[in-house]
Amino acid sequence: MVLGTDNRVVALAMARMADALGNSFLIIVLPLYIASGRISLAGVDGFTTELLIGVVLSLFGLLNSSLQPFTGRLSDRTGKRKAFILAGLVVFGVASAAYPFVSSYWSVLAVRALQGIGAALTIPVTVALVNEYATDDSQRGGNFGVFNTFRLIGFGFGPIIAGVLITGGFAGDEVVTYVLTGAFGPLAGTRISGFDAAFAIAVLGAAVSFLLVVLLVDDPETERAEAADDLSVRIRGSDQLFDPVFVVGVGTFFMAVGIAIFATIQEVINAQLGQGPFLFSVQFAAVIIANVVFQVPIGRASDRIGRRPFLVGGFALLVPSLALQAYVPALATALPETLFGISAGSALMLAFRLLQGVSVAMVFAPGLALAGDLAGKGQSGTTLSVLTTAFGFGVAVGPLVSGYAIRFGFAAPFLIAAAMAALALVLTYSQVWETLGTGRTPESEVSSQD
Repeated sequence: MVLGTDNRVVALAMARMADALGNSFLIIVLPLYIASGRISLAGVDGFTTELLIGVVLSLFGLLNSSLQPFTGRLSDRTGKRKAFILAGLVVFGVASAAYPFVSSYWSVLAVRALQGIGAALTIPVTVALVNEYATDDSQRGGNFGVFNTFRLIGFGFGPIIAGVLITGGFAGDEVVTYVLTGAFGPLAGTRISGFDAAFAIAVLGAAVSFLLVVLLVDDPETERAEAADDLSVRIRGSDQLFDPVFVVGVGTFFMAVGIAIFATIQEVINAQLGQGPFLFSVQFAAVIIANVVFQVPIGRASDRIGRRPFLVGGFALLVPSLALQAYVPALATALPETLFGISAGSALMLAFRLLQGVSVAMVFAPGLALAGDLAGKGQSGTTLSVLTTAFGFGVAVGPLVSGYAIRFGFAAPFLIAAAMAALALVLTYSQVWETLGTGRTPESEVSSQD
């Protein structure tokens, strides 16, 4: 046991950390790669480069999220979770290795789509395994806390590493990185471009994840015959209007939109706050850093206190944390010019982003744990894919929301996200009941409806 957690959960968490590091690295590098001149934009004349980049970035999330219900259910039916994860990592790694060999926009689009398919094979199945490794409800929140902590370390620090490389001039063809030393004999001094190094990092992440899963992860005993035949999401509840898993899924979607609106409007934020790309990358990662700090204690606390208090409290905190970001430029004028060595506006944005990260941590692990509590036997992949799919769609839709809303002013994207969070709060407070220790199960819900 590591940190009081099943070693298999830790292995899955470390595998997702390596995988997420490689993928989040590409979020920063791909836009530069497409705009570098190495990729031909023939056949897509009339579209701005920014729009073409947005399509590439969003395609991954849209395709990944669309396929997750199918891969989650199929893994329920077969009971071969490990095989799905390994297959997905192979697909993702092969696609990452293909980037240096493509030369057209359409081929980049195809490679990114292939990565989305690979992710769809791994994400819901990995989450299902974390759920099934919990021997009882009192371990589920802690398991998801540990899993999300490691995963978010990879996702959060990938962009920072990429930002440092970009700031240092290591991305592109003009300045190259020496990745091999004299210890490699004839290969000493071999040069590769910064882009190729970035793609190699993504491949390495997939390879490390593959090795960890092969060595440390196994398939638990599952009841395959009980996996659901129906792929539709259950919307109606029994004692309330909506099913609680559906409601948490909607809230997860809104929460993910609030996370994803930030990256698209980087230039606007930097101009408004008078800051550079490094401070922006720190602000971007602040949400993730707060999650890393609070995921495990919140997850374990939800195993003792319950899921609902954290879900309601998380959305209640999410609303002001997003709304306050909308007014950072105005609020900064009432403060000293600098705070903690940086401009007041930059310091405020960092503080509110950290607050947003705490709210996200309060929703993430307890939400997954609640869905796991309600998952029927052999249906973890199907049930939990509701939340993973919702998060993926939110990450894909967020950039589109902010890219459109920013034309109405700096505050618009943040206020729209805050309104979504407020709706999530209302739905969660009125429709989600406590699952820990209540004895309410999917079977009892069905019988009560009969």
